[in-house]
Amino acid sequence: MNQIVDAFLNHDLMRFIQLIGLVGVFTVVFSESGLLIGFFLPGDSLLFTAGLLASPGFHLFSIWTLAIGANIAAVLGDNVGYEFGKRVGRKLFRKEESLLFKPKNVIKAQEFYEKHGGKAIVIARFMPIVRTFVPVVAGIGKMDHKRFTFFNFLGGTMWTWGMSWLGYYLGSIIPDVDKYLLPIVLVIIIISVLPPIWHVYKENKESWHEKLREKVRNKIKYGA
Repeated sequence: MNQIVDAFLNHDLMRFIQLIGLVGVFTVVFSESGLLIGFFLPGDSLLFTAGLLASPGFHLFSIWTLAIGANIAAVLGDNVGYEFGKRVGRKLFRKEESLLFKPKNVIKAQEFYEKHGGKAIVIARFMPIVRTFVPVVAGIGKMDHKRFTFFNFLGGTMWTWGMSWLGYYLGSIIPDVDKYLLPIVLVIIIISVLPPIWHVYKENKESWHEKLREKVRNKIKYGA
């Protein structure tokens, strides 16, 4: 157990996955998708590294087993998040902030969901932290379950298969790709956080333009 914790804290994902195995990978994917405390888990980089370890150079396990199992875990996880939000989620907006829970994450997910609707379930899969809370928000909003299931399956499939097969593909074509794992994972992390950064920038830009337009309207109206 200590070895697993050390590998995780030291960001040694290859060692971490080797220690926890496929069942551990599925558990992490499920936890990040369905348990609020799982928002800090490394879903993107974990799936990519697992795909790399499934490539011919390592062949630690089958890429098909990885992709299918992770897909099921992700879809089930989001369903748990949805049901949690539907039954007790509204209490989260009144819950005090703690080390493992920050109300602002729920509020951001709420705003994101209200803006994008069903598409938010798919888009959120590729956004760390947001993907943990959006299913909960969908449950709070009592989104039609059949509609949620459709977007959940679509997003979960695109995310798990895309990340795991990307790792498998690069592991198959790049010799000694493990030597470049750290910079590749850093690129994946940067790409993962770009959507929320862009979202915040766009929202702030729109807010600034709206304030500017309001100021111009007031000048025209009052001649100031």
